[in-house]
Amino acid sequence: MQLGLVVETNDPERIWNGFRLANTALDAGHSVEVFLLGDGVEAPDLSHEKFNPSGVMRKFLNGGGTLLACGTCLDSRGLDESDLRPRGTMDDCLAIVEGADNVLTIG
Repeated sequence: MQLGLVVETNDPERIWNGFRLANTALDAGHSVEVFLLGDGVEAPDLSHEKFNPSGVMRKFLNGGGTLLACGTCLDSRGLDESDLRPRGTMDDCLAIVEGADNVLTIG
């Protein structure tokens, strides 16, 4: 199965759970692509005493997942791209949605 996730929140627990699902899907042999949109581009910078968004994101990348972040959203927040926030476009987001068997929005 090809799974697409669109992450539109900067809530650490929601991001953590979304990437836990993504990692579980990768472990089960599925293909997963994630697009960070809106507040979601802040995900790598978030910290929380119980939830570790950047940790599950790094596990996702190390497990073979594909991750992109909205370039316009990065620019509007004055954020630079990074390995946990590679610059993408709406064309990339559309390609993820079109290519996925199932799309989930984490918001």
